[in-house]
Amino acid sequence: MDTIFSIRPFVAVLISLLVVPFIILSRKKPNIREGWTFGAAIAKFLVVASMVPVILHGAEIEYTIAKVLPGLAFKFRVDAFGILFALVSSSLWIVTSAYSVGYMRGLKEHSQTRYFCFFALSLSATVGVAFSANLLTLYLFYEMLSFATYPLVTHHQDKEARSSGRKYLLYIVGSSIGFVLPAMLVTYHLTGTLEFADQGFMAGHGSPALILSLLLLFVFGFAKAGIMPFHSWLPAAMVAPTPVSALLHAVAVVKVGVFCVFRIITGVFGTDFLSSLGLGTVICVIASFTIIVASLIALSQDGLKRRLAFSTIGQLSYIVLGAALLSPKGLTGGMLHIAMHAFGKITLFFCAGAIFVATGKKNISDMVGIGKRMPITMTAFFIGSLSVIGLPPCGGFISKWYLVLGTLQADQWIMLVVLLSSSLLNAAYFLPIVYKAFFCTPEESMFEDRVEEAPPWCLIPLEITAFVSVILFFYPQPFLRLAQLAVQGILGGT
Repeated sequence: MDTIFSIRPFVAVLISLLVVPFIILSRKKPNIREGWTFGAAIAKFLVVASMVPVILHGAEIEYTIAKVLPGLAFKFRVDAFGILFALVSSSLWIVTSAYSVGYMRGLKEHSQTRYFCFFALSLSATVGVAFSANLLTLYLFYEMLSFATYPLVTHHQDKEARSSGRKYLLYIVGSSIGFVLPAMLVTYHLTGTLEFADQGFMAGHGSPALILSLLLLFVFGFAKAGIMPFHSWLPAAMVAPTPVSALLHAVAVVKVGVFCVFRIITGVFGTDFLSSLGLGTVICVIASFTIIVASLIALSQDGLKRRLAFSTIGQLSYIVLGAALLSPKGLTGGMLHIAMHAFGKITLFFCAGAIFVATGKKNISDMVGIGKRMPITMTAFFIGSLSVIGLPPCGGFISKWYLVLGTLQADQWIMLVVLLSSSLLNAAYFLPIVYKAFFCTPEESMFEDRVEEAPPWCLIPLEITAFVSVILFFYPQPFLRLAQLAVQGILGGT
């Protein structure tokens, strides 16, 4: 594979860092402040998009900032999997920035300058993770994201926000320092490198028991992936403003978690090595448990954002399961689900925020009949639900189709049952919301007076993401092609 040396990965990371001082200086002029945010978001997306043709032609892009130790550097490498994730996060930053303007101004939220600053820092860290060439670089940006999102989670600065913020840091930072850091040190001691490789670099280093221990430390240590029992930070973080919830649960934080787990399985241990030890099945079982239990818990949640949060926990483990299947179709489905779930779930969170801005309602039981009053929002909610459930004509169907094929390819029939059962549970906790929103008698409706749709800045972004969710069913490119290229690289053309 050809390697091109270019500063573009560093520039993509740097853009949202450099815009922070300008956002601060423009704090008394909101229109200019938001202009800087949009400018940086668009610039970041264009830089990321400019690298896509290079990757689609089978090359990789590298840029080394500094060499730290022998076999260890602070370094970027853009491959098909990394550019897929960066493309999703950078494109959705533009949409989420627009939504943030409508939401934050609509509710007259305080500290909006601080909010946009840390939002920019979070996206810088996210793209840094996507383009990391080794575990050291990935770990540094992972931690940067943890601290950049903390002020967003605790934005309201009340007792509930502070309590949730402490839990957020305890799980996210505590697990990475307590589990990932020691595992990295042992890995470097055994191998002399932390550089990601197509089939990993751990083969032949350590006993099966040690390999299993390291694998579990990495998988549970990257707690942003929401794998049970290291998941409760995620529903607790729902105290944040809804655009933050969308950022956390669709774009940045949780996807960084599963991206890291994916990198560990494929780039550190390697699919062949894990398959030879039978360790893929161990991760499959852990992911399957999370999928089913999270889906069952979601059924009992009345708070809309909490139901979406537990849904996210289950959906994240779809991606982990795809990696753990160690089969070409499973890997493809897992990578593809990062993109498909992102557009579907961010639509659902945008809808939840729009409902709150327009009505002040947070609980599902208070939303009976809302579809007749906010038809655009609830139609988008229906589309987002279809995508997350995995039904046509939405992109989520494509990624789940590949995951199902992956279970058959890996001869994992129990995992097939888990996927199908989970999809039924997804339908059980989403479709009744839509049904009660549109199909109820005037007596059952809780909205006697007409409720207007949310402001355009809230409404247009959710229309865009819902539309894209449908388009991805008919045209899943370039995400599907990038996932296939990434899997070909990992499996050596399988």
